[in-house]
Amino acid sequence: MSLFRKIFGLKSSSSEERIKNDDRGKYMPEIKLPVDEKFTINFKSNGGKFLYCEDMNEVNQSLQSILQENNWLDKKALVYDQRLTKLFASSQLKSTVKSVESEYFLTTCEYLISDDGSLLISSNQIAEKKLKELPDHFIVYATTSQLVESIGEGLKGIKRKSQERIPTNITTIKHFKTIEDKDFMSYGSSSKDLYLLLLEDL
Repeated sequence: MSLFRKIFGLKSSSSEERIKNDDRGKYMPEIKLPVDEKFTINFKSNGGKFLYCEDMNEVNQSLQSILQENNWLDKKALVYDQRLTKLFASSQLKSTVKSVESEYFLTTCEYLISDDGSLLISSNQIAEKKLKELPDHFIVYATTSQLVESIGEGLKGIKRKSQERIPTNITTIKHFKTIEDKDFMSYGSSSKDLYLLLLEDL
């Protein structure tokens, strides 16, 4: 059984208690959680929806479930990365590059940030668009090898793998709420209804 399967078996309340360490003395050192477990807890507390997949067959099945659940099978997906169109060819996606024609945005990301449960993205994923110009619904495909501790580590990773041409428009997505759930605290923060298809590749 993989570590992620074990994590998903945990109740979020007990997980949060482990992060807060309320029962420990204030002078005791904080328990450092593994990067993947910390990301999972923070991502869920941000309102994100997780679908952990052990292989591409599960990824495709999970994508189909999302589309069926939301009645998006006949809707168009905004897809800037044409590798995704090929990757999910069996799903017979109806894709477009025009945001106004799309119901949801299918994309990858640069890194998954453990510290705050956010997703680091750049012009590689969203071109020069602002988050508010994209659909309210995101489906993000990522792998466990993209997990990093902090935004700083993610920025270093982008620089390292993009030495010839560093992408622009680098930002994070952190607020994952449905439109109905938006509240005063998330007002103006470009909240997105977000699904993460996470493939185990380590």
